[in-house]
Amino acid sequence: MSARPLSAYTSVRTEGALLPADILARIAAGDATFGGLDPASYHLDPSEKIGEATNRAWNRLQARWASFQTERAKLAPTDTGTSLTRERWLLPLFEELKFGRLQLAAKVEIDGKSYAVSHSWQHVPIHLVGCQVDLDKRIVIAGAQRSSPHSLVQELLNRSPNHLWGMVSNGLRLRLLRDNVSLTRQAYVEFDLEAMMAGEAYPDFVLLWLILHQSRFEGERPELCQLEKWSQAARTEGVRVLDGLRDGVQKAIEHLGQGFLAHPANSALREKLRTGALDKQDYYRQLLRLVYRLLFLFVAEDRDLLLVPTADPVAQKRYREHYATTRLRRLATTRAGSRHHDLYCGLKLVMDKLSGDGCPELALPALGSFLFSPKALPDLEGCEISNLHLLEAIRSLAVTQTGQSRRVVDYKNLGAEELGSVYESLLELHPDLNAEAATFELKVAAGSERKKTGSYYTPTSLI
Repeated sequence: MSARPLSAYTSVRTEGALLPADILARIAAGDATFGGLDPASYHLDPSEKIGEATNRAWNRLQARWASFQTERAKLAPTDTGTSLTRERWLLPLFEELKFGRLQLAAKVEIDGKSYAVSHSWQHVPIHLVGCQVDLDKRIVIAGAQRSSPHSLVQELLNRSPNHLWGMVSNGLRLRLLRDNVSLTRQAYVEFDLEAMMAGEAYPDFVLLWLILHQSRFEGERPELCQLEKWSQAARTEGVRVLDGLRDGVQKAIEHLGQGFLAHPANSALREKLRTGALDKQDYYRQLLRLVYRLLFLFVAEDRDLLLVPTADPVAQKRYREHYATTRLRRLATTRAGSRHHDLYCGLKLVMDKLSGDGCPELALPALGSFLFSPKALPDLEGCEISNLHLLEAIRSLAVTQTGQSRRVVDYKNLGAEELGSVYESLLELHPDLNAEAATFELKVAAGSERKKTGSYYTPTSLI
């Protein structure tokens, strides 16, 4: 069965690298090579199929949701709806996930601090709050503030040696959390229960059932549960993807280096390199900056952080449909490219607007950074590159190849550590080029840019 991309699951999203999008898609597809997805591992009868179990649960929960919605509409604005949300909706939901009747949890004390999580199942804290409580907002009680529901569970997982995975829900959204070493970025898998049930998104519910079923959490120790096995597999594959990304960045630089040298319009560039007016190492640095511009745009677009949020929706749509790098990445996986250079013209327009005063017509802000300034690419500013070479470069950045398996790079959850690791590896490379023959290759050479400049990337764990 082919994996359906996570973007097709309208009520499911993943933040951080807890369980990346492609891993969730493989789980949803029942990938037999992934492990733990057979009916027996979900404690089903030998004759029972997973699809039959999820269908029965879905049908029962639709009635529960309708009843919950009827009563929810009667809540006063000041009522958190805690009892209603638990009794009419969340406790029945967890029963369908085979947790049985969830028990109220005792407060957990760690170094004098109390964590009042509402429920638990064995070593899994499950915090259930009312439908009128925001998961990310601090709760004010008697004039004092305490942690948001999400932060309460996350801090407990981070500080307790006995808890690894947990859940938090207000009935409208349900999040799966894990002990997370990062203090700057949240990491969770979220199911928008309201969108799922109102939109009758049955495939989304199947994914929820597969990931949050009771059998996923059981084990003599938390680190032995199926969720942890999946998470560890995701990390292992993430290392391979990072290695592939390093190779992809190197190939992208080589494709760009060759492409600029080969284009008929770039005779001035070739002459500078031939006479030594432009040092080949400076040419390489400018290509590297161009690749990092692309990586910046990939990450910013995929995290929905690039466009001005208050900009005209028409302008935002215009950018996404005609100028976004998501369009270029899509073209790179479906087309070989041509000798025309119109795609790079569009990309240059975007980069120019970001380096200048922005562009309201495309909802682009003014960044004003060195990376996007003309000084970063002084010898490439007036150059052209064919669609063929540009799409080859973007393809190298967008997709990694491991054996026979192709994997789309998850730029939404790519962290600074991964980018720093890629940057550090590139400092070991030196360009070997022939301007007249339009050849450009990166090779490892004695001595390195890293040693000359003292450039090292410090991993987050060491910080």
